[in-house]
Amino acid sequence: MSAEPIARLRALRAVTLRSTQCADSGEFYREVWGLQQVEADRGAVWLRGSGDEHHVLQLEQADQNALGKIAFAVATAREVDAAAARLAAHGVPLVTEPGKLDQVGGGYGLRFADPEGRLVELSAEVDAVVPGDPYGRAAVPRKLAHVVLNTADIDAACEFYTRVLGMRISDWSEHQMAFLRCNADHHVIAFNQAEFASVNHIAYEMNSIDHFMRGIGRLKHNGVTPLWGPGRHGPGSNTFGYFADPAGLVCEYTSEVAQVEEDAWLCRVWRRTPELSDLWGTAGPPSKDVRAHMRGVPDPGYSAWWQS
Repeated sequence: MSAEPIARLRALRAVTLRSTQCADSGEFYREVWGLQQVEADRGAVWLRGSGDEHHVLQLEQADQNALGKIAFAVATAREVDAAAARLAAHGVPLVTEPGKLDQVGGGYGLRFADPEGRLVELSAEVDAVVPGDPYGRAAVPRKLAHVVLNTADIDAACEFYTRVLGMRISDWSEHQMAFLRCNADHHVIAFNQAEFASVNHIAYEMNSIDHFMRGIGRLKHNGVTPLWGPGRHGPGSNTFGYFADPAGLVCEYTSEVAQVEEDAWLCRVWRRTPELSDLWGTAGPPSKDVRAHMRGVPDPGYSAWWQS
């Protein structure tokens, strides 16, 4: 009998990015992108959206761009402890044992690595915060929407995240991309088949399509033009506007992400055509420049830098 998924993931909480331009990128995400700085230390900065997560983005200074960590929320510390036992049943070793997390925002959690060396954190009891914009008036990101990761083996990546983490595949873009959910949002993680593991892009959700367009306007007024967009994707039905931060990592504004009704949703395979990648027909196909940014650089995984 196969082992059951390790936990019920409630939400995508935060992402840590290792950046070659931590200081400049921190200023970009704070002054232009619209996140609020929570804390800064030598070579690191933490930023939050207008929602209720303590922070949605952590940047760390590094010699090359890479994924530092993906953090998912679970309900209680007891679920973290149960996840540790289930990880053992799946043969997945722990990087950090269950316990209080010595990090900005605190919490109780554990960490482990996926098959391509990405560090994954499950946490509960993270410090509560007062929402920064309770009426949703500012054109700033509300939360982390999704993380898209390049993978050398899309089938193995999907198998691990569904079998071990209990995620569900919402849709495919042919056999090139898979969109995975852990709650009603169409996807919080997506995998893109590539030559190597790397960060493809990070998406931040705006409150509405009006907030989305006003955010793009603010970036343009700051001299930052989209790499691709604005447009609306077929898979997920979400709006998109892709930009590059000072380190060259791709960040996306999005809104109106499709909501999944579990008992009614049917997984589909979308053809990779311009009219389906952008239903509005405003953005056109992605350029060589945006594809180069999304390709990134090979990510050796957490073992290359963790506790170094």
